[in-house]
Amino acid sequence: MAMFDEQVAIVTGAGGGLGRSHALELARRGAKVVVNDLGGSPDGTGASTSAADAVVAEILEAGGEAVANHDSVSSHEGGAAIVASAIDAFGTVDILINNAGILRDSSFAKMTDEHLLPVLDVHLKGGFYVTLPAWQVMKDKGYGRVLFTSSAAGLLGNFGQANYGAAKAGLWGLSNVLAQEGAKYDIRSNVIAPIAKTRMTEALFGGMMDFFAPEQVTPAALYLVGPDAPTGEVFTVGGGRVGRMFMGVTPGWFAGPGAVPTVEDVAANLDRIMDETGYIVPSNLMDELQELVMPLFSGSN
Repeated sequence: MAMFDEQVAIVTGAGGGLGRSHALELARRGAKVVVNDLGGSPDGTGASTSAADAVVAEILEAGGEAVANHDSVSSHEGGAAIVASAIDAFGTVDILINNAGILRDSSFAKMTDEHLLPVLDVHLKGGFYVTLPAWQVMKDKGYGRVLFTSSAAGLLGNFGQANYGAAKAGLWGLSNVLAQEGAKYDIRSNVIAPIAKTRMTEALFGGMMDFFAPEQVTPAALYLVGPDAPTGEVFTVGGGRVGRMFMGVTPGWFAGPGAVPTVEDVAANLDRIMDETGYIVPSNLMDELQELVMPLFSGSN
């Protein structure tokens, strides 16, 4: 149970839903927790201190250690203030769970800046703004665990969520880079794509979400910020199920060394290009380049 003794964790968007569940379990397992929540509505408007304060009160009542933070993740200043809360209260940062999020859904044809920009600010920029100051602390100490909260809506797409999908998919790319840059400092970065009943999902999916409690996501989230976590991975989590998500690359079709394929060549070989037999899961750009270079020397097509 003492998996996180003496470790300091920041959980953004922890006033309810997934973030609250993560914060409570981290504290139960010994972590000192910064509970961040702006306290706004699901669309990001408004603010209140009550949500974060209530979670901190739960942790303290159970004998844990926690402080509340009410800054927005959507600016450099807010991100710095969130991390400063951890430093001021507990002296360091070991774990960061980027969980804060909002929804402003609209069909793509009707999407305006009022739909797009706040969603990018909270999800994608928020991932940068909170992680940047925490990253320096982790780098200096030679240890850190970062977890980003993405979504199947971002990685697979969902009608009416072009803004949300773009932001959530961007977090996957961000995490992959951090996994590579953090390797020599023992900083590991991963992504979860959770399915859980929260204020945001309940409005979209109704009673179906009763089968997907936030507490069913938290065990995988905590494993991914633990000492034995992998890095550079994405997991779909919900309803008691955990699965790996990944980007695969097919062997494709090779026109030959020095050849310039025509449009007709591509069309004629589309079945081979699309064939998933023998696909690879590259862990970085060099893996992909190696797959491209090999046919040049083997002459295979």
